[in-house]
Amino acid sequence: MHIITLTSDWAEYDYYVASIKGKILTRCPNATIVDINHRIRSFNTAQAAFVLRNSFPGFPENTIHIIAVNTEPESGGQLLAAKKSNQYFLCADNGVLGLLGDPEPELVVRLREPDAQQPASFISMAIFVEAACALAAGKPLEELGETALQYHRQVPLRATIENNTITGSVIFIDSYENAITNISRELFDRIGQGKAFRIFVQSKHYMIDQINNRYNETQPGELLAIFNAAGLLEIAIRNGKAASLLKLNTSSSIRIEFKDS
Repeated sequence: MHIITLTSDWAEYDYYVASIKGKILTRCPNATIVDINHRIRSFNTAQAAFVLRNSFPGFPENTIHIIAVNTEPESGGQLLAAKKSNQYFLCADNGVLGLLGDPEPELVVRLREPDAQQPASFISMAIFVEAACALAAGKPLEELGETALQYHRQVPLRATIENNTITGSVIFIDSYENAITNISRELFDRIGQGKAFRIFVQSKHYMIDQINNRYNETQPGELLAIFNAAGLLEIAIRNGKAASLLKLNTSSSIRIEFKDS
């Protein structure tokens, strides 16, 4: 039995999610289908990659991930299948493979086009379902198409370092409207080395000078910073909606200044 996961920008109230599940179960009825997220913003590959990057490490080896976001390629574009960290990823050549982070995929192939009778609006889904079920049946990845020597290798936005300052960005707003940044605990510890610090949110409009271990260390309604389960710095308001109240979005800057000893 193989696990096939679904990440899409389709939303649950459309029929698309049920349609692809029906196609999967028709072709490989023993598959276990897991919904990762169907509320990705339309065509937002960066958001899809963030969600999957922080989800797939918890799945068993040989799990097959269908990334149904921004999947209709431009003329001459590619649909890809990749093996990475002993799991499989099916996606369009839209940069999402690189945005999943290190390590590089072990193998990437360009999936073969379907026959002319496949409905045009579901070409990519038809290909992904066939590829997923072929992999679930034990077909080697290299037999699904030709090796893709060239594909879009977009990389995640990284925080920058200058002297005693880390400048990062909000990269994800979660369902509580906490603002998750691209500043990792490892980077914070390596640059800070235990020094006192100030975290500036939205230039110098808001300032935080401590890191919480738990949300409830701060009084309700107050601003806080915490490293989340993914090891990334998160800006939140206890029992509140930080993104709305502070007007944060995925282009907002977060700056940490460490004091000289």
